[in-house]
Amino acid sequence: MQESPESGAVPEQISTGVQGLDEVLLGGLNPDRLYLLEGSPGTGKTTLALQFMLEGARKGEKCLYIALSETAEELRSVARSHGWSLGSIIIFELTPLEANFADQYYTLLHPSEVELSDTINLILKRIEELKPERVVFDSLAEIRLLAQDALRYRRQILAVKQFFTGRRSTTLLLDDLTSHSHELQVHSITHGVIVLERLVREYGADRRRVQIMKMRGANFRGGYHDVRIERGGLAVFPRIVTDEPSGTFSGERVGSGVAALDMLLGDGVHRGTSMLLLGPTGAGKSSVATQYAIAALERGESATIYTFDESRNTLIERSRGLGMHLEPHLKSGRLAVEGVNAAELSPGHFAHRVRHRVEQNGPGIIVIDSLNSYVDAMPAEQFLVMQMHELLAYLNRKGMLSILVMAQQGLIGQMQSPLEVSYLTDTVVLLRYFEFSGAVKKAISVIKKRTGAAEETIREFRLGPNGVFVGPPLTAFHGVLTGMPAYTGESSQPLGKDNSLAAG
Repeated sequence: MQESPESGAVPEQISTGVQGLDEVLLGGLNPDRLYLLEGSPGTGKTTLALQFMLEGARKGEKCLYIALSETAEELRSVARSHGWSLGSIIIFELTPLEANFADQYYTLLHPSEVELSDTINLILKRIEELKPERVVFDSLAEIRLLAQDALRYRRQILAVKQFFTGRRSTTLLLDDLTSHSHELQVHSITHGVIVLERLVREYGADRRRVQIMKMRGANFRGGYHDVRIERGGLAVFPRIVTDEPSGTFSGERVGSGVAALDMLLGDGVHRGTSMLLLGPTGAGKSSVATQYAIAALERGESATIYTFDESRNTLIERSRGLGMHLEPHLKSGRLAVEGVNAAELSPGHFAHRVRHRVEQNGPGIIVIDSLNSYVDAMPAEQFLVMQMHELLAYLNRKGMLSILVMAQQGLIGQMQSPLEVSYLTDTVVLLRYFEFSGAVKKAISVIKKRTGAAEETIREFRLGPNGVFVGPPLTAFHGVLTGMPAYTGESSQPLGKDNSLAAG
């Protein structure tokens, strides 16, 4: 409903037909206004415009699609690819006269055969006759070509805006930016500007994103938000905003189910915090993360493991070999193991999947294994650390224990991490290989813990049929973290013989 100037009431927003875009707009579009939808070919403008139309038709509104750049059949083809029917939408098509297949919904005309003013008048006359609540004008490129110069083009757009003043129509103007002389002629005229972009990477799928450049009299989430075109339309994944209201949680300790590991971590880790597991490949990082997930599931909580490196079946089989049986929890629905193809997934889409899972299942554990593949598959993502910071802040506010796994480069000696995220996490656990008596051993230590004290010791770490084994402090060794320590003790058996103490 249109607001009256006297009342000062805020008009009820209308949906764009895309839930994620409505979230970015903090509710939707203000009705009875003129908006510009801008983007190069292939960014999803037509798909979004059709969703806008279908949403209006679903609410019983009269919707008019003015097609200058595409034929009605081409629009129907786009709709069929998404499983839609356009029977409830009126299409006003301007096409060559010789293709005269007119019926009550279609008027046929070639824009180049008439003057610009005649074309505009025909369009406005059709709008006057139908009095639609929603209008899509596709596209301004044809009007720009007919106008020939920027001044005439701007005058015609101003005339269109004046025509819609006082009419109860919400209008989308589409612009494909195909003109090399494109200027910001329409930005200052329209009530809001929505920009769609398509980015092509050297490897992997292309990426799409949306940005709200302008929205008069309304708040919105600024910045870029990832977009995906899939069957069913445009999907927009709003960027996580860290100052969103959070739920409440007690911050209680989260046990691992391994007493010695909890002892190493002092009073353990807590809800609403994050933990980074660092170490060379094969050191046992993923197994420690899985151990935490199993412990949470046995307490009746939920857990989700996002695996970038292993397949779902490989993770289940490997865990079974360590005595960690995931199948019952998968059947109950409290555990989800999701394989992630980072070459096909954008950071915003991934964050959306995590967020959706958390909101569905409540407090528990989230495991991201590992960050290496995520970084390697997206070398151009300069702001991945910032995005990870927002995601962890969101998970912390929701009372989740977030576990990140990262493999360091190298096996023994000096190690390097492909991405510096240790400062983002509350706890950092380090796993290392070291040599002793001609055998390769493993050690575990805590090098950072914000929430309370942790042991400063280095303990032996092993994996076996009984799961995770954490031994006593390696007090008789010096230089374990170098990979080649010196043994200063007297016992001939300073390390444990088996995994009989796996749960201890």
